[in-house]
Amino acid sequence: MVSLLRNARASAKKFLRSRAGPQSLKEVNTLFVDILKTRMPYDEAMQHAIGGAFEEMGRKELALLQHYGLAADGYLIDVGCGAGRLAQPLSQYLRGRYLGTDLVPDLIAHARKLTGRKDWRFEIVDHIGIPEQDGAADMVCFFSVLTHLRHEQSFWYLEEAKRVLKPGGIVVFSFLEFREASHMEAFWHALKVAKHQATAPLNVFVDRDGIRRWAEALAMDVIDIRVGSEAVVPEGALGQSHCVLRKAA
Repeated sequence: MVSLLRNARASAKKFLRSRAGPQSLKEVNTLFVDILKTRMPYDEAMQHAIGGAFEEMGRKELALLQHYGLAADGYLIDVGCGAGRLAQPLSQYLRGRYLGTDLVPDLIAHARKLTGRKDWRFEIVDHIGIPEQDGAADMVCFFSVLTHLRHEQSFWYLEEAKRVLKPGGIVVFSFLEFREASHMEAFWHALKVAKHQATAPLNVFVDRDGIRRWAEALAMDVIDIRVGSEAVVPEGALGQSHCVLRKAA
């Protein structure tokens, strides 16, 4: 009887440990931002939550989208828009429609305030999905988004991107890959986080064969794949590698 009770208690503790802490994408990312807010000023926390070099990276991302055909009167959907790193410089260029989505309410609020564009939509989402009708957008971008998702979640988001794109529309996404030596820093950081059981978004790598398989399954064309250290635009290299897909016209 004592043995049975001991085993039952051990099983209960194991179950509680498995259920402890954030479980969903939204919970993990929201808690991560909440932790940052306790460690630094609010505006700094908002910028730090999505990586360093806030203004510089925003300019690079905008230049990259322009390079791949984003017109000033186009419709861009910015998935994982965060605190408005891209939206800030974009607001001075894009006359057309914009939808920025993110899991974290604080980040969405900051992005909305930063741009001051009342004609733009900023939407809080609870999980994977793009709140837009089929065939509406000219371009969908994911900067530092698929880098924090499991592979099946990334593919799911690419399915959503294809759905909301017009025929001939473009997807641009950044990713981590082992062929880029500088990306190993993200891997070692992920290892440290795992060993300390800390709360932080995932760092996930994907290989180019996998991307091509995804594109084939989606019936989308691979337009370009570039390593993160290559400067495709005068503003400089993005750091993360990037891929461009096109929906059939």
